[in-house]
Amino acid sequence: MTATSTSGLDTLVVGIDAMSRDVLSRLPDGTTPTVDALVAGGTSGDLEAQLPPWTPSAWPSIYTGVNPGKHGVYGFLRFEGYDWKIVDATDVREHAIWELLSREGYRSVVVNVPVTEPPAAFDGALIPGFTAAESPTCHPDGLLDEVRESIGEYRLYNTQLTEGATRDERVDGYEELIHMRGDAFRYLLSREDPDFGFLQFQQSDTVFHEFPADDDATSRVYAAIDDEIARILEDHDPTNVVLVSDHGIGPCERTEFRANAFLRDRGYAETAADAEKPSWSRLATETLRNGERPRRAPSDGMGDESDARAESSSVAARALSAAARVGLTSQRIGAALAVVGLDDAVLRLVPGDLVRAGSEHVDFGRSQAYVRDRIELGVRINLSGREPAGVVEPEAYDRVRSELIAALTDLRAPDGDPVFDAVIPREDAFSGPYVDDAPDIITVPKEFDVFLSASVLDDAFGEPREPWTHKLHGLVAVSGPGIPASETHGAHALDVAPSVLSLLGAPVSDRMDGSALPVIEETDPTAYPPYAGGGDDADRVGAEVTDRLSNLGYLE
Repeated sequence: MTATSTSGLDTLVVGIDAMSRDVLSRLPDGTTPTVDALVAGGTSGDLEAQLPPWTPSAWPSIYTGVNPGKHGVYGFLRFEGYDWKIVDATDVREHAIWELLSREGYRSVVVNVPVTEPPAAFDGALIPGFTAAESPTCHPDGLLDEVRESIGEYRLYNTQLTEGATRDERVDGYEELIHMRGDAFRYLLSREDPDFGFLQFQQSDTVFHEFPADDDATSRVYAAIDDEIARILEDHDPTNVVLVSDHGIGPCERTEFRANAFLRDRGYAETAADAEKPSWSRLATETLRNGERPRRAPSDGMGDESDARAESSSVAARALSAAARVGLTSQRIGAALAVVGLDDAVLRLVPGDLVRAGSEHVDFGRSQAYVRDRIELGVRINLSGREPAGVVEPEAYDRVRSELIAALTDLRAPDGDPVFDAVIPREDAFSGPYVDDAPDIITVPKEFDVFLSASVLDDAFGEPREPWTHKLHGLVAVSGPGIPASETHGAHALDVAPSVLSLLGAPVSDRMDGSALPVIEETDPTAYPPYAGGGDDADRVGAEVTDRLSNLGYLE
């Protein structure tokens, strides 16, 4: 659909997940002419990501301007004792920039920004992005139905990823999602006539996780994003444009470090093979969330047929165990079986305990320390009085943490280099009222060329299971009146929110940790009301979102 031209859009933010100068340099010439022109025509440079540099924590840091110690999200999961839920907007406990702008009389349109369901009320319109359900709660109510009626189909996720589609069909699905984002955003810009717009594209990251060595797939995705940006600029002519990415992405060539195997070998983590752990992502809801056991092959007393089934079970179990030993996660095994239609067949054939044969896992309640989620870059200590079955007494906490920091700091990879650039207490990495939600120890991989894993395998080191991983530096580019063609240095993700508010002439929040970029005159700070939302433990994320996170390697 072609939108009617408007002149009210003052500042446009386009989020391109995982984009960096290195990523752009790998694309064939002419792939992203609009992005290239925006980068060359204004002030641009590397943008240091907020730790941890992954979508669920990084985008809230960008749109609130505060570190995770103030907004409270460190990864895809929020933990309550040993239980977990996938994060949503109620876990982000600070005002988003569009909420602050609404207080100052500005109107906004926000489409596909991660971790924004359910949205708070503000002057404007919002369709949530990554981690939301396929048909999410939008603002205002009924917005998604209206958008679908006006522009046609609008989906959050690529249905081609779960239906045994070919490679071309999968990439076609990415392009479709990108065009849906652009169509919906332009429709809402015309409908709302906002002062501020924020559109995010996620497929620029996803394509590297799914097709890391496929230059054509990457080029198609970035070309589609560039085309949508060009159409927005042509139809709506914003005064200021900000391109921003939450982190970079690139090859992971050194090693994989399995922290829980290391902690097991040092006596800090206790492991088991019989607790309720899913064999692959399709079982995540059944097993972890609902407490149900996987199906077992029946014992039917049918002689030779039963013996043959038992032999097949043994062969399948050995295959699964071997796959796990070389680093293939149980979720990835499940995804591969699903593509060829064998996941249900294997479950019917192989007893549940044998399906889990290669999935040794941490027994959290019996351990002193462990990694719960590789995305949050840290080690958690099983502290008595804090965790349901804590074994580390409060008086031993400092000693245990110091021992672990020293051991991880001294740790060397097989090539002789340190595994980490930094191993620090959480209070040295974060500040604010929610520091206690972070892991007790923060580990920063060396040059982000070490793949961190929460899996428990035979060896603490191995070949990286993912050939690409997130990098610490993304990209920022700002263009508009008075913005010179120049390079900026030392920009941080936390600088985006104060830069946007200042471009619009709105006061910066005095709780923000960043500052406006040097080419932007920062507005005076003000004390916005404290954030009063959050604290909602409702689980809005369906099994399909859990599956997608697992199949992308985010959940182990």
